Amino acid sequence: MTHRGTLPRAARHGTHAVPLLLAVLALLLGVLGLTPVSGAAAASPDYTQSVSATSATQAQISFTPTTAALYVDVHYLVNAANQQNVRMVNASGTWTHTVGGLATGNVLDYWFTYEKSGPQYDTPHFSYTQGGSTGGQTAQPAFSPAGGQYATAQTVTISDATAGATIRYTRDGSTPTAGSPVYTGPISVTASSTVKAFAQAPGLTDSPVATATYTIGGTQTSCPVQSDTPDFGPNVHIYDPSMSAATIQAQLDAHFNQMKDTQSAQFSSDRVADLFKPGTYNVNDNVGFYTSVAGLGQEPGQVTINGNITVDAFNASDAGNATQNFWRSAENLTINPGGGTNRWAVAQAAPFRRIDVHGNLALYPASYGWASGGYVADSRVTGQMASISQQQWYTRDTGLGSWDGGVWNMVFSGVQGAPANTFPTPPETVLATTPVSRDVPYLYVDGSGRYRVFLPSLRTNASGPSWASGSTPGSSLPMSQFYVVKAGDTAATINNALSQGCNLFVTPGIYHLNQTLNVSRANAVVLGIGYPTFVPDNGVNAMQVADVDGVRIKGLLFDAGTVNSQALLTVGPSGSTASHAANPTTVQDVFFRIGGQLAGKATNSLVVNSGNTVIDHIWAWRADHGNAGTIGWTTNTADTGLIVNGNNVLATGLFVEHYQKYEVIWNGQGGRTIFFQNENPYDVPNQAAWKSSASVNGYAAYKVGSNVTSHEAWGLGSYCYFNVNPAVANYHAFEVPNNSGVRFHSLLTVSLNYQGTITHVINDTGAVTPTGTTPVNVVSYP
Repeated sequence: MTHRGTLPRAARHGTHAVPLLLAVLALLLGVLGLTPVSGAAAASPDYTQSVSATSATQAQISFTPTTAALYVDVHYLVNAANQQNVRMVNASGTWTHTVGGLATGNVLDYWFTYEKSGPQYDTPHFSYTQGGSTGGQTAQPAFSPAGGQYATAQTVTISDATAGATIRYTRDGSTPTAGSPVYTGPISVTASSTVKAFAQAPGLTDSPVATATYTIGGTQTSCPVQSDTPDFGPNVHIYDPSMSAATIQAQLDAHFNQMKDTQSAQFSSDRVADLFKPGTYNVNDNVGFYTSVAGLGQEPGQVTINGNITVDAFNASDAGNATQNFWRSAENLTINPGGGTNRWAVAQAAPFRRIDVHGNLALYPASYGWASGGYVADSRVTGQMASISQQQWYTRDTGLGSWDGGVWNMVFSGVQGAPANTFPTPPETVLATTPVSRDVPYLYVDGSGRYRVFLPSLRTNASGPSWASGSTPGSSLPMSQFYVVKAGDTAATINNALSQGCNLFVTPGIYHLNQTLNVSRANAVVLGIGYPTFVPDNGVNAMQVADVDGVRIKGLLFDAGTVNSQALLTVGPSGSTASHAANPTTVQDVFFRIGGQLAGKATNSLVVNSGNTVIDHIWAWRADHGNAGTIGWTTNTADTGLIVNGNNVLATGLFVEHYQKYEVIWNGQGGRTIFFQNENPYDVPNQAAWKSSASVNGYAAYKVGSNVTSHEAWGLGSYCYFNVNPAVANYHAFEVPNNSGVRFHSLLTVSLNYQGTITHVINDTGAVTPTGTTPVNVVSYP
């Protein structure tokens, strides 16, 4: 976000600060040391479960483990709210708990934690409707091996965690039905194909359909075979549960002490990744700048941290200010937080993905000071997630025990346990599902110690985490198909690997490019960890992607060079028209910076020409602070953060700030945005230097092209802070054509500390921003 040292706390929040209302989640029993079992590990059923109505207002949940258990806990929500966690009562080997206060039609979402011969396990989620005909949902089937690229034919087994379930499947990619073949034993996959399966069990609803795509041979094998246990270089640190906790803690602390200071580390050249192999760790991981922490399990439950993963630097220079906690990430693990609460008080470019928090998640600093903007996806928080001082926040495809707080706009899509849609009082913007999502590719280590990259499947109208049923649907690729980019690699060596058909695994470091990186192959994967940074030299564009299916780009930082680039990343050439609805390109956790580290220049940061592209969490930032000589109106120059020309493009989690003209230009038809956070450029010298036309002051932060007839957006905010010249005004934050097919929901403007004004919110609608750092809200337009 921005430097906040000039803003007094009262000015940031005015009367809109939210009081601290932390609730202590009771009865969180038996979760320390939890080691959930993925669907693939549950070939032999461990239990049976059911729910039955005992009266019009009560239902009894029953759980019978195959092996006698010392305890069984049930976790449940009624109508997706108010999670309860209860130790069940044992009666002759069957554990029961009765839920009261139900009414006909109430939906019970429930799952279990149980002990088996020492370790503890989580089950998938089940569903029961009071007064309905079902007693829960059959677990989703799991495939072994997982889908992916294989050199030879594979023998595939399909298992299900529900005792007595019947599995039906297809091998041609079609959706299985009750008339599809019954799975009776391993099947041989000799040619590239997609296998789908679902399960049925008496008294339960059918499971979700599971999908695994197997590529046997094929063009991807043209990549010269790489190692499946590669050398990831000196900036990747891999921890094993056999290591002592003290040794691991010392290494984590050393990284944090090197990377924590806002003054010295924020624009340093250091990059690091801390990766944990499957197992349990009794450590606390404070995450500093340019640091990624991730589990190497195939599912979040395979790596458990008994401790906290946080960002609490307590730098004296920050004075409780979390608005510069940028460029750090946590992913793919389970946290049993010390004290019951994990703190993740971040600003932009700090994703929190695929994490199972057994307790509460606090998004605000320990001081309850300033915080502004963040992103959680594909996660679960069994307790309460609380924003308190966060101005805007986006949560996607996640499960919450409960939610608390909100300053200007809290946005949720596909979140189980989300609050009601009440914008602006309180300021909650809620969509029941996410229209299209596909979670990020990620590195994991298999049972043989070899590394693979998992590729989650595309989801439509998604709700809750992708792994809630025990395993994430998708496929995987061996590291033998990835070129590992490390120190010493040049644009030429990287392009050579791409041209040979290799995917890229980019390790932490800074890579200067004297030629454009060309990603031209369908389904190519470019996966970065530890904030690897591409810097284009001599004015070249950093990366361009062909108009092909299924490219996945994740975890990169593009830092503009000192000679102007026309664009940093381009997806599809100009004029692209192909549909990629079934297999879109995804751009995820990809960040752009103009200035701050260098006196960078780039006309545009991200240009999307390919249709159906999913932009999932980007921060495009023209720096307002940084190293000496790297910022200023004529120093770090940049027109636009995002230009969308492709049709049916979706943005989920869009952060674009401080560009000098229109910050987002959307020309494609059928576009959708869920969550947008923006600040106008701080350093406008005078009004004459910043006019979009002779009669219009300033530039809209988000402009929909005049020829667009279909576009929709939810949960948008734009702020001004013209501290160089507070006399500057912006006529409106959002500029759109007036027609019924262009619709905006839950949008606002704010003048921070009353440094300049925004005259209208959208077109000519919405009042001028007042004093007191108070928002002007528009519930819907038109």
